[in-house]
Amino acid sequence: MNAYVPILVLGAIATAFAVFSVVMAAIIGPKRYNRAKLEAYECGVEATPQPAGGGRFPIKYYLTAMLFIVFDIEIVFLYPWAVSFDALGLFGLVEMLLFVLTVFVAYAYVWRRGGLEWD
Repeated sequence: MNAYVPILVLGAIATAFAVFSVVMAAIIGPKRYNRAKLEAYECGVEATPQPAGGGRFPIKYYLTAMLFIVFDIEIVFLYPWAVSFDALGLFGLVEMLLFVLTVFVAYAYVWRRGGLEWD
């Protein structure tokens, strides 16, 4: 149980900081609202009514979402590997190099195809 105390303390500090930030922003923040500030923010694209079946979205939205998921999953796999790096030895290093190389190949492919250019 003593091993979890630092984690619980860190979680409590993080929660307290988040709650403190939200409360203080509500208390001391500016209170001048106008129509533009109250509108929903949707990726910088002006909101338009869509038909019941939904409209077509540009493929850039989906490419951006997929790139985020790919690199997010890469980070999820890198953390446990970094924690147990000593125990895995050379096998773990080679496997992670292959994994990072695979992600890098996907990144290079997207880069060459223009998937990272936002028009």
